[in-house]
Amino acid sequence: MSINQLKLDKKFTIAVHGGAGTISKKSMTPEKEAAYLKALDDALKAGFDILVKNLDALEAVKAAVIELENNILFNAGKGSVFTNTGTHEMDASIMDGKDLSAGAVAAIGNVKNPIELAYTVMKKSEQVFLIGKGAEEFAKQNGIVFEPDEYFYSEFRYKQLLRTQENNETALDHNVDPDFYSAIPKTFGTEDKEKKFGTVGAVACDANGNLAAATSTGGMTNKRFGRVGDSPIIGIGTYANNKTCAISCTGHGEPFIKAIAAYDVSCLMEYKGLSLEEAMNIVVMDKLMKIDGEGGMIGVDAKGNASLIFNCEGMYRGFCSSDGKREVTIYK
Repeated sequence: MSINQLKLDKKFTIAVHGGAGTISKKSMTPEKEAAYLKALDDALKAGFDILVKNLDALEAVKAAVIELENNILFNAGKGSVFTNTGTHEMDASIMDGKDLSAGAVAAIGNVKNPIELAYTVMKKSEQVFLIGKGAEEFAKQNGIVFEPDEYFYSEFRYKQLLRTQENNETALDHNVDPDFYSAIPKTFGTEDKEKKFGTVGAVACDANGNLAAATSTGGMTNKRFGRVGDSPIIGIGTYANNKTCAISCTGHGEPFIKAIAAYDVSCLMEYKGLSLEEAMNIVVMDKLMKIDGEGGMIGVDAKGNASLIFNCEGMYRGFCSSDGKREVTIYK
């Protein structure tokens, strides 16, 4: 069914992101850029096809994020970065704006699609947030698909881990150019290198005005001590409320946690009467920047309006709505 054939009363929209940060066009090969754009387009299609069938926004964001988790280009699911011990610890969260139900998981290993597990926590448990071995046991009891370590391995991610360990630093995801690290003097710190925050996420408004948001990440390369960022925390990396908006964030997790970033957008809309774009601009371009919070977020409201805002050089992003508007892009 084409968009022009739709007779639904309300506009519906989906937006996705695949990370934000210092994403330089000069460092991006045409082939890699095309691969990223196709991956974003595939995720949009996966979610939009569900909205076209007049199905729920929650199912749409889950489908879109699964598509991104299955793509090795992004730091989530299959493409997750390595921890200090050479393992993968993944985080994810999902929220339904109809009733504020939510599910989240953190520090899980070998789960093929962490967003599927977060969704299952929401639907099949009395809890909101499960972590580590307990979350993995819950996953096994509920038939969630696991994959061996080899599924999550990529040569580039492993080389990145070795470089960050050599310099005793933590990397905020991977550089666009796999050979870039080897060309940089060892005395240079992370801030001197191109970096990308590779969290993935999706937000949607369905034809009934229901909102949903989902976010998934592999975290930071060489992370230690069970570090967890903003992505799995409801109200910070992910938030949805039919009264206001659905938000998914990507960026340097610690400042986003301090700013309570996703929920703050909703608060500005609910209590100050701001539009989605106005509220997102305040949080991303003012509040976060004052505390060195680099990154961005995507959002939709109950009227199907979308906004994709970031305070860095680029964000892998796209949106599609039933009024025929569509965009998939990377740079400012």
